[in-house]
Amino acid sequence: MKKKILLLGSGELGKEFVIAAQRIGQTVIAVDSYENAPAMQVAHAFEIINMLDGEALDKIVAKHQPDFIVPEIEAIRTERFYDYEKQGITVVPSAKAANFTMNRKAIRDLAAKELGLKTANYRYATSSEELQRAVSEIGIPCVVKPLMSSSGKGQSTIKSEEDIAKAWTYAVEGSRGDVVEVIVEAFVNFHSEITLLTVTQNNNPTLFCAPIGHRQERGDYQESWQPAKVSDKDLSDAQNMARKITEALGGAGLFGVEFFLTDEGVYFSELSPRPHDTGMVTLAGTQNFNEFELHLRAILSLPIFEIRLEKAGASAVILASGNSANPTFSGIPEIAALPKTDFRIFGKPSARPYRRMGVTLVNDSLETPIESLVVKAKEAAEVVTVNL
Repeated sequence: MKKKILLLGSGELGKEFVIAAQRIGQTVIAVDSYENAPAMQVAHAFEIINMLDGEALDKIVAKHQPDFIVPEIEAIRTERFYDYEKQGITVVPSAKAANFTMNRKAIRDLAAKELGLKTANYRYATSSEELQRAVSEIGIPCVVKPLMSSSGKGQSTIKSEEDIAKAWTYAVEGSRGDVVEVIVEAFVNFHSEITLLTVTQNNNPTLFCAPIGHRQERGDYQESWQPAKVSDKDLSDAQNMARKITEALGGAGLFGVEFFLTDEGVYFSELSPRPHDTGMVTLAGTQNFNEFELHLRAILSLPIFEIRLEKAGASAVILASGNSANPTFSGIPEIAALPKTDFRIFGKPSARPYRRMGVTLVNDSLETPIESLVVKAKEAAEVVTVNL
């Protein structure tokens, strides 16, 4: 049962995945583009490469001969994954899932055109001029995102004609990989957003975690909470959409499927074929298994009998305010003294403005008002300072 896992991307989500894998005796090689990335600090071995360099990626795969390749980031030469599958290596959740979801164009067209899921009206643009035309067709306000990015990088809202040129420049600067193209989405008048953690299994039914609510700034999550308030109909619709798109992508693992909740129903937003940043709230002990344990168990074909919501919880991010090559933290004894509160410091070797450096975690009984837990998580985050 001991397997070798090649983890492509070694941020805070990868670190928690490695910890889960270590606990049940798996071997992990962590890969990223920089030294001392969080997951490298807890893995058995590490490699430093540019994962957009296909030849470098091939060499690492040939060197380690892994049983599983687990992507954690977007900027990977994912078309190579199909060949790795032919070699008998399991790509998680599948080569198709990893390849499609690393590019917003592929996943959006699959959702809207092939599967008929309800999404925002959208267009694509490969230049500032094309963006101008796309905006005129979609209308203002609208949202612009690079086809390849993560954590909200390059994402902005166009509120006037004057914003269009700035949005193009910002999107190109925030893009990951070598794809210079953006998606333009009509603004959805939503009252809330949710992430539905969806677990696909090789030999057992698809399972869903209780919905997770979240709030974003600059396209990146600031707080998340579980369970989110969702009507029975909206939850059923979201689960049906999540089941359709994960079945179309194939494979086993945990997907983070994002939705907008509106007065007109549920809209599919985005999908990640791996643990989701908003799902870090599950580290607060809200479930019988956190999202990283669920991802690992599904990958290894270990049966998951049920996902049981046990507590209400919330998380809030600890952000850096500036640049530092050697960030330190103050307020750790103070946050450690807070009741029903936990925290994670990710161990990132450098800081930059708004970089996520840690997270606070709070929980209480399911009867506790979720709003009070969100406030508590935010207040706990303010106790910790990232020293630059």
